[in-house]
Amino acid sequence: MILLLVLSIQVKCFHEIITIGYRVYRSYDLPWFRTLSWYFLLCVNYFFYGETVADYFATFVQREEQLQFLIRYHRFISFALYLAGFCMFVLSLVKKHYRLQFYMFAWTHVTLLITVTQSHLVIQNLFEGMIWFLVPISSVICNDITAYLFGFFFGRTPLIKLSPKKTWEGFIGGFFSTVVFGFTAAYVLSKYQYFVCPVEYRSDVNSFVTECEPSELFRLQSYALPPFLQAVLRWETVSLYPFQIHSVALSTFASLIGPFGGFFASGFKRAFKIKDFANTIPGHGGIMDRFDCQYLMATFVHVYITSFIRGPNPSKVLQQLLVLQPEQQLNIYRTLKTHLIEKGLLQPALKV
Repeated sequence: MILLLVLSIQVKCFHEIITIGYRVYRSYDLPWFRTLSWYFLLCVNYFFYGETVADYFATFVQREEQLQFLIRYHRFISFALYLAGFCMFVLSLVKKHYRLQFYMFAWTHVTLLITVTQSHLVIQNLFEGMIWFLVPISSVICNDITAYLFGFFFGRTPLIKLSPKKTWEGFIGGFFSTVVFGFTAAYVLSKYQYFVCPVEYRSDVNSFVTECEPSELFRLQSYALPPFLQAVLRWETVSLYPFQIHSVALSTFASLIGPFGGFFASGFKRAFKIKDFANTIPGHGGIMDRFDCQYLMATFVHVYITSFIRGPNPSKVLQQLLVLQPEQQLNIYRTLKTHLIEKGLLQPALKV
């Protein structure tokens, strides 16, 4: 359901941004262009969601011959579909609309980069564990709310000209509130396997499962406090989940860098003299108005996981091995066996 939710939000955000392009460049009458925009969205989603299926549903794909063909040649099929759209665009060029058509072609591709690529990263984060999905998203929401409240009650100093209502007081208050919120939310969620275990597809039960032995990241550890805190709190150690420390980094990004996604959106709207991306939500604008910071956050979380948290995913590697031909699996087994014997982790078989 979350995958469908992310996909729905992505499609709506794409619709809102691409509609602005139609309106700004008055391109409603361009031949084929509305159709081509949605066709490219379909192609890019086919590519990214196909990659997700290949990565996380390998055991299911292995049982279906038709799916095996689609997965094996997935990138070639995706490229062929994109080339078909590219050729259709070239064939649709009209002499009196050349510049306008290339404006809209670029607009479509930038919109795809903003929406589809980022939503794909959201899904990648989700499969690492629900906690990597919930804490970053809720931190951005918390920052948005608390920055508004601090700015409303204490705001005096303007922060940035792009958003005249933003103040330094709101920005700083939002930062401290978000860090506290993220730290607390991380503590609560780290207690439950449902949130911390990677989401995996189990072919034997034909469903997703979130059962595992929690990693060290989600086990309580004792940490020695700095001397000045020991004197103030009269504690020598404190028990924390290591993920709580990482949550500080996530919350810091959500409160210090995340708002720049909103500033970027504000500059974009001012450039084209519009108040909101759409009027989907009365009083709030469009869906994109509410998710402008979330996409930036999704990219950071994905980069953070791959850089500081995750090595190769054993379950993902195993799924990829199961898709290989038996001869290839046997070669890998022999290579791995030789490697483990050389490392002294496996005893060589005794010859009779």
